[in-house]
Amino acid sequence: MTVDEGTRRRLEQIAGSVKAEVRAVVRAKIVLAAAAGASNETIARTVRVSVNTVRKWRGRFAARGLEGLKDAKRSGRPCLHGAGVRLAVVATATSAPPFPESTWSHRAIAAHLAPIKISASQVGRILADGDLKPHRVRGWLTRRQTPDFWERAADICHLYRNPPEGAVVLSIDEKTAIAARSRKHPGRAVQPGRPAHQEFEYVRHGTVSIIAALNVISGEILTEPITRNNSATFVGFLQMLDRLIDPSRQIHIVLDNGSSHTAKNTRAWLADHPLWHVRWTPPHASWLNQVELYFSVLTRRVLRHGDFADRHDLIDKLDTFAIAHNTTAKPYRWTYDGTPLKAA
Repeated sequence: MTVDEGTRRRLEQIAGSVKAEVRAVVRAKIVLAAAAGASNETIARTVRVSVNTVRKWRGRFAARGLEGLKDAKRSGRPCLHGAGVRLAVVATATSAPPFPESTWSHRAIAAHLAPIKISASQVGRILADGDLKPHRVRGWLTRRQTPDFWERAADICHLYRNPPEGAVVLSIDEKTAIAARSRKHPGRAVQPGRPAHQEFEYVRHGTVSIIAALNVISGEILTEPITRNNSATFVGFLQMLDRLIDPSRQIHIVLDNGSSHTAKNTRAWLADHPLWHVRWTPPHASWLNQVELYFSVLTRRVLRHGDFADRHDLIDKLDTFAIAHNTTAKPYRWTYDGTPLKAA
């Protein structure tokens, strides 16, 4: 058997591959050994296959080259449904399901096409061929039209990066309805090769809401539990901050568009205090508010896997975490520069 140089290189590449299919590697080794002049019996012993297998692939390669080393097409099960049925399945999956259901299942599609007599498994195969997954739904948000979005985002980022000399820059927001939950049974600590285990069942002890002000320049945080998330509570918090801050300093605050922040009472208070300057985040862009970074850390380190005996225990842990945070507080490194992202 003779093999040209290009084919030999390809066979050697397959035979030495760790990712190729085992059967492809075996067939390549058979042909290479045959090209080297080895007998069928020697090749069979070396590759650990039968002599008949060696004969088969030598003959297939001699007749068709590399194409002959591929599996022959099998007839398989005869096609039960034509293009019309496949089109009906796809059309059903991409249409609205019947009232009151919200998503299609394979069984529901098969039942909907009952006169055709198609199985749910066959429906699944047809949908898989078309990469259709009607049971999966992803959410998305239609952003409100905000012509000055980038200007407002850039203004907030400029404030973070270049705070006015001698001014106080605060990022303020609320975190509401924090659940105080205790597990019914104790968990299991982490062990080598096994993550920590936490009891699934829990007992509810109510909720806690807090309001927080992050000093963007120093990274320090001030939090306070609140019973109502309304304008009166928010203005009371602003009044407390106003008493704590040197009256000679300008105060710049970043707020989202929550109802307590945009209420008439709040706007009136801010208008009566000319040292307070507000930067409003654009709609659906509260992530521009740096205090959200603190809330994210708080959730990961205290709340997500926390166990709280009651509301007072939760409040105590929230306060303790804030105090500990302030002992080593550093400003967050703000990397977003307020300009539109450009496609690569």
